[in-house]
This record gives sequence, C-alpha cells and structure tokens, in this order.
Amino acid sequence: MEVKGDDYKVWYDPSEFTIYCQGALRLAGLEEYEPIVQILEYVIDKSPQNINLDLVQLEFLNSSGISVLSKFVIKVRHKEKIKITVKGSEIVPWQSKSLKNLQRLMPNLKLNWI
Repeated sequence: MEVKGDDYKVWYDPSEFTIYCQGALRLAGLEEYEPIVQILEYVIDKSPQNINLDLVQLEFLNSSGISVLSKFVIKVRHKEKIKITVKGSEIVPWQSKSLKNLQRLMPNLKLNWI
C-alpha cells in the first residue's frame, strides 16, 4: 500500500509492520489526507501485535496531518492488544514537539529517537 504526492510518500511494509512517511505533508484539510487515513486504518484492521510508525524522513507535517496522526494513535489505543512504536528524528523541529504529545494520548506508546 502506497500513497505518493509531489513532495511526499506514505507506504506500509507488512513484512515489518511498519508505516513509513517521508517528505513534506502539506495537504489541505482532512479530505486530502483520506488516502493516508485508509492506509492507517488498514493496518489497524489487520490487528498486528506491534505497529511501527517511521517518521524519520518526514520533514514537515501540517496541523491537519498532526490531527490524522493523533486520531490514528487514539484508534490504536482502543485496540488494547496493539503496541505502537514511533520512530522520529530529534533534528526535525516539528517532531520533537508534536511526537511527545502522541504519548499523552497513549502513554504506553514508545518513542524512538535518532
């Protein structure tokens, strides 16, 4: 599963249970994020024991995208058997602030920084 735009790419690798996001997500509103939401919900529906969300190469994410990630984490939280690990980069300014907020939504969410 993959969604591509001019300056971003989001895909799921089922062999690693990993969702990768790279580039700059500046989509206008939640409607434009719908194809990405479909990937996230597909992964949740598969109910793997662990989900990895690799954001290391995601240089920019606007407020609509942060909202999409927050809703994703809340849905994972409701599936009590799924654990989630988010991999981020401390040198990407938006990540150091926003990813910590995801832990507030799901305290057992694991953050890995590189």
